[in-house]
Amino acid sequence: MQARFHPIWVQLPAKLQDALLPYAGNNDFPAMLTAEQAESIKNSCGFDDNTLAVALLPLAAACSLTPISHFNVGAIARGESGNLYFGANMEFAGVPLQQTIHAEQCAITHAWLLGEKKLASVTVNYSPCGHCRQFMNELNSGAQLEIHLPKQVHSTLGHYLPDSFGPNDLGIKTLLMDPVNHGYKLETTDKLVLTALDAANQSYAPYSNSYSGTALLGKDGKIYPGRYAENAAFNPSLPPLQAALILMNISGGDCLAIDRAVLVEGKHCDLSQRSATQSILAALGCSKFDYYTF
Repeated sequence: MQARFHPIWVQLPAKLQDALLPYAGNNDFPAMLTAEQAESIKNSCGFDDNTLAVALLPLAAACSLTPISHFNVGAIARGESGNLYFGANMEFAGVPLQQTIHAEQCAITHAWLLGEKKLASVTVNYSPCGHCRQFMNELNSGAQLEIHLPKQVHSTLGHYLPDSFGPNDLGIKTLLMDPVNHGYKLETTDKLVLTALDAANQSYAPYSNSYSGTALLGKDGKIYPGRYAENAAFNPSLPPLQAALILMNISGGDCLAIDRAVLVEGKHCDLSQRSATQSILAALGCSKFDYYTF
């Protein structure tokens, strides 16, 4: 079992510990449960979907990186597939606070990067802030996305964000988590560059058309891709580096152990991720940064 789960594990009900152990007990646990695994745990514990998601929140919060606030938030995104994806807030010392990743953003991006096409619900241990409500408003789940909180009756995103402004107001038809392939190519055999290119081709930037993707090579030898996710309100947009850091951290990797990073983006776009990506990587101790444009 990963060390970050040890303090929380002993606080879980014994029945839940027994049901989770075959999955979360492994060091390579990816902080997600397949629909089949979730069904097995529900049957063993007598849980429904919402009860299980709430019960998993302490484990999700254990994935937080909070060197500034020391305030851990956990989230669980349930895909229409039935898979459950962990999320947690992530802060980076020496980096401006606006580069912080919120737990809901983390869980949603985790699901998106692993191929989930649509979400049924998001469960979080504190009420979603306005930033996260606006971020979720970009999803193809729409205003009917269920939001669950401990000890509260669930409601919808439409309830939490009434009179919203989003992609529909701007005539955007392809929404966040809809499958896309922008079709850009680069002449290279470099695996890390090709991974970043694939991420850029699946990125979501309907307002600026500034598609971008990142790939990180950890010192553990694993590759972590990240895609840009834009927002109608602009500021809640999630940069590709943060998406890659989400996958790295949530999978059990170390965000301070990046061996090499690659950013791929359009050459003549209205915005660039280059300078922000490079400065954050420097703060994380990564000096090997390669930049490519299509």
